[in-house]
Amino acid sequence: MQEKQYLLKLQDLGFKDYESKVFLVLLKGGTLGASEIAAKAKIPRTAVYDILKSFSLKGYCNEIETNKISKFEIINPDVIVDKIKRDYEYSTRDNIKKLITTFEELKEIHKTEKNNDDTAINVELIRGFNQHRHIKFIELLKQAKKEIFYMIRLEGQLTEELDDVTVKFLKKGGKINSLYEASLNFKIIKNNTRINGTIEDLIRLCEFYEKGGENLKISDMVLPNMTIFDREIVFINIEDKNIPRHNKSDIIIRNSDFASRMIDLFNYYWENSYTVKEYKNYQLKKSA
Repeated sequence: MQEKQYLLKLQDLGFKDYESKVFLVLLKGGTLGASEIAAKAKIPRTAVYDILKSFSLKGYCNEIETNKISKFEIINPDVIVDKIKRDYEYSTRDNIKKLITTFEELKEIHKTEKNNDDTAINVELIRGFNQHRHIKFIELLKQAKKEIFYMIRLEGQLTEELDDVTVKFLKKGGKINSLYEASLNFKIIKNNTRINGTIEDLIRLCEFYEKGGENLKISDMVLPNMTIFDREIVFINIEDKNIPRHNKSDIIIRNSDFASRMIDLFNYYWENSYTVKEYKNYQLKKSA
């Protein structure tokens, strides 16, 4: 690798132009005086002293005093790597702490001023990564008071546990009506290994959710990924495998008439779906 490339790599790590040149000279040389380093690095001698002093304080090199001049010698590169790594880690932790503290303070002024236009927003389009869109869904779930209608296609890694928000909703008397699509696009953990889900796993999960308090059926039709909150708000997840994850979208529609029509759609699927017991017997007959 040529010297220019080494310099660029050091600068990518945060070294300034002159610093990277001095560092490279120290790395290649033995015990050198400031004048020698300036000459080899091809930089002004006046600039070298501040850099060497900085390197010495950071523990990158040792300053050796002789009868005539001070000389400098780089320390073991592995030790330097460890020092820089610890500096990065400390800086990252410090920045994260500042980030959290700052936004905790900023939350105090979140939506404290009223807009001149008080018109309600009836339709929201949410784009972005699943994690951020999921937060919006959880907000709606926390705000729900009486009844939720789910049409769900099980995906991702699933476990036999109910999330805290769902448990709280059910405990305060909320009602959950769930339609689960009979698809196997999910994974479970068995013997500490993540494996593809099976029909038996689907049935077992649905039995667990039913015991947890959900009013539940299984559909062998392709279902829209949709949730209706309190017969007023509809949350629709738009699925398109040709769209990158960061461009996927969800739609929130706050309209009771539209919610009512979507409940009609839910009821159509519901009437043409299986209870968990019926679906279990259906699968037993198929495998017989």
